[in-house]
Amino acid sequence: MDRPRLKTALVTRGHTRALKEGTVAPRTFDFAFEEVPQIIQAFRRMVRGLDFDISEMAITTYLCARAYGKAFTAIPVFPMRALHHGAIVYNTDAGIRNPKDLEGRRVGVNRGYTVTTGLWARSILQHQYGVDLNRITWVLSGDEHVAEYTPPRNVVPIDPGRKLEEMLVSGEIPAAIGVQVDSPRIKPLIPDAREAGFAALRDRGLYPINHTVVIRNDCLDADPGLARDVFDAFDEAKRHYVARLAAGQIETADDNFFKRVMDITRDPLPYGIEPNRAMLEAVVAHAFEQGIIPAPAGAVDDLFAL
Repeated sequence: MDRPRLKTALVTRGHTRALKEGTVAPRTFDFAFEEVPQIIQAFRRMVRGLDFDISEMAITTYLCARAYGKAFTAIPVFPMRALHHGAIVYNTDAGIRNPKDLEGRRVGVNRGYTVTTGLWARSILQHQYGVDLNRITWVLSGDEHVAEYTPPRNVVPIDPGRKLEEMLVSGEIPAAIGVQVDSPRIKPLIPDAREAGFAALRDRGLYPINHTVVIRNDCLDADPGLARDVFDAFDEAKRHYVARLAAGQIETADDNFFKRVMDITRDPLPYGIEPNRAMLEAVVAHAFEQGIIPAPAGAVDDLFAL
């Protein structure tokens, strides 16, 4: 009997490569991978058209989509994580001395307000530096994946034809989140941002989740064992990767990052709900605080298919 082939969107990384190459395979089906040039395109296609059976997805996009009844459910696999202290950059000529100085100003956000990097960066400003997020006007360079979503009143679109990068360099906006600018005037707002991120990981366990994996509900309904099968395949591929890191096989910048995380936490890519409960509760709380979801999401266990 032929095994089902499930259309899947997934970025190739060290910890997913075994799945993409087929050296680790699910028990009951085969992945049919579609290579999407930018994974954010897959998020939008999944949210708006259910274009995949299985898809990587930003955790904030998932929370927002779930609030609007989209027909897919996540499993507790988190294939992308990052430290976000360095995501906030500012123009050194704009009179900004510390994060509180952003209050009363306009701050750019790359792409949409619901982008995960934006959520985590704003949470750092709010909870670590005491910034009142409601006193900032957030200027977006793009729209949202979830078309039904309406952002808070202090969130505005960029003017047509403008670019955040140019506005930041000119000083028209003093700071932005998630933009890449090559200019001597543009620097991270938080000094020694990379080490600040690792300090937050070491001292407070702040290890932000960026992406999860979602499965169409009709696929889950058709096969009650599917969620476990997908989870186990991802987990096995990750174990292969972590073993390579432990053996000192460091080849990329991602490898260096995850090895450093592993030296602090032992597991650089924890999957499952319990090892991630604090970060899952944090991302849900921040999403509600920032107006990304309209109401508290309840128990984090209820967000996942297993």
